[in-house]
Amino acid sequence: MKRILCLTLLLMGYATAFAQKVEMADTMRSEGKIYVVIGTIAIIFIGLAIYLFSIDRRLTRIEKQMD
Repeated sequence: MKRILCLTLLLMGYATAFAQKVEMADTMRSEGKIYVVIGTIAIIFIGLAIYLFSIDRRLTRIEKQMD
């Protein structure tokens, strides 16, 4: 019961945080700059994913050589 209560309060906190109106985001959206921000974040995440997959492949190769 205690876990459910904590989870409910946490979700309600997130809901109120996202319900707020952010003026900076509205300004960036109206000027079209928000797409530059989203594109930059997407490029960074894609780069990190590629880097992590390449490290995973190298580690798998090294582990196979150790056996």
